[in-house]
Amino acid sequence: MEVDSKAHPFLAYILSIRPLRQPLMLNSKPSSLNNNVEVDLEAGSSNGGGKGLAIEMPKLTNPDLVAKMTAAVADVVQTRSVLQALGERPDHEAVDNSRRCMEEIDSSLSKRLEDIAMETAPQGCDRQRWASLQAQKEKVACDVADKEKQPYKAVVSLYEMHAAYEDLLEEAEERLVNIYRLAESGSETVHPGEGSKTMDGDDEVDEEVVRILQEASEKSIDEIDLRGRALKRFPEAFCKITTLVSIKLPNNKLETLSDSIAGLVNLETLDLSGNVLYSLPDSIGLLKRLKYLNISGNRLKDMPDSISMCSDLIELDASYNQLTYLPTDIGCQLVKLQKLLVHLNKLRSLPSSVCQMKSLTHLDVHFNQLRYLPAAIGNLTNLQVLNASSNFNDLVSIPDSIGEIMNLVELDLSNNQIKELPYSFGSLQNLKKLNLEQNPLVTPPNEIVEQGVESVKEYMAKRLLEYLEYLLAEEKKKAEEINNNNNQRETDWVHWGSSVVGGWLSGVKGRVTGYVAASNKSRTEDYLEQQY
Repeated sequence: MEVDSKAHPFLAYILSIRPLRQPLMLNSKPSSLNNNVEVDLEAGSSNGGGKGLAIEMPKLTNPDLVAKMTAAVADVVQTRSVLQALGERPDHEAVDNSRRCMEEIDSSLSKRLEDIAMETAPQGCDRQRWASLQAQKEKVACDVADKEKQPYKAVVSLYEMHAAYEDLLEEAEERLVNIYRLAESGSETVHPGEGSKTMDGDDEVDEEVVRILQEASEKSIDEIDLRGRALKRFPEAFCKITTLVSIKLPNNKLETLSDSIAGLVNLETLDLSGNVLYSLPDSIGLLKRLKYLNISGNRLKDMPDSISMCSDLIELDASYNQLTYLPTDIGCQLVKLQKLLVHLNKLRSLPSSVCQMKSLTHLDVHFNQLRYLPAAIGNLTNLQVLNASSNFNDLVSIPDSIGEIMNLVELDLSNNQIKELPYSFGSLQNLKKLNLEQNPLVTPPNEIVEQGVESVKEYMAKRLLEYLEYLLAEEKKKAEEINNNNNQRETDWVHWGSSVVGGWLSGVKGRVTGYVAASNKSRTEDYLEQQY
């Protein structure tokens, strides 16, 4: 659970010095820390940013200041140690599924309690005793439901703890910056944002904006472009112009988007890139005709679940934000989406529903923190461009189903920790551009990779053929063993199963053999045709 030195430079530095490698006494005063523990001011952070920061901020060599800053982040140290013991943060899809399971359990419990309430007392049963029995049944039902929900509660709780920890990091960094400013200025108090005062009050709307609004309302125009106007608020008047088809507000200073945007029932293009939006309203899902949505370059940490209701979306650009997850069901209704750009975020995983985006041709997820790609990514049969580069230490493997993306033309997997490509890679006959740089690849070996995409495809196709030959041999072996069995019904059933599996394997082998043979002919070689 390393702290990002770029996002939290002071915190990363303080957490990297030696005293924090020892248990921190939460009740100790800064002076006692300084007297009893030798602070290693030369220790850099684990990611190399510590020494540089100490040079840029010379007061960090002051033991008293470091001790004070150390004491100020005791809560971070304690929380981090707890989370390290509890485990990694669950992905958003697992959390959503856990919440759904708990809702189902609650629903079943409600029905059970209703059934208990509807039960009638048997004849001769004392009313008070019957009420006691009913109460006991209700308690048992509630206890059973609580026990069933415990594992799901644990998943949600762990997720929320990790989210709270990220907020805690932000707060701790602010505290450290404030302490350093105080030491630097020598004053008693330093307030965040001091020295960068701005005028308060409502934003002034320039004459050009007023003119455009008037013209829009009078002439029923269908397009508005107000890029670079330093607007801080989305003009509410726009939402009353129902004829609008396109709104472009890039490179402004918008912080919020009004719920009333849902009134733009004919809107097809919405460009809000390069603003400072922290969230999107749920009402955005009511823009049923929206085709192009650009929300790149903002400060979004999540997108509303309702985004999946924009079923006409063709292109969604949410790059350059701070997204840690995508809505679990984002792919369920976005079946027309052709381009999904979510690069330069903090995504740890992609929801499995992304694999339902049957029209997707371009998927860019580079510069995230992805640990894996969805197992069913092979369902994206129309995908032509996939960029999953620069997920660095997190992405270590590629799913076998990638070989089913037969239309894939460009694939970038550079700057990851991938050691081997799956055998199915040999089926990517249309692949023209491949980048595997900066990976500790073993299969295929570097000398093959350096020869280019065609050599990699040939190598993996041969490996695939070898694997298919092995599977066919195993199937044949099983069939021969069954032949010696006296139970004829079982023999017939296994023969049928073996023939189906064997037929499928033979078909795949035939297609791959054809591809490899054609490739070899183009190189004036006949290697595989002689062997198969």
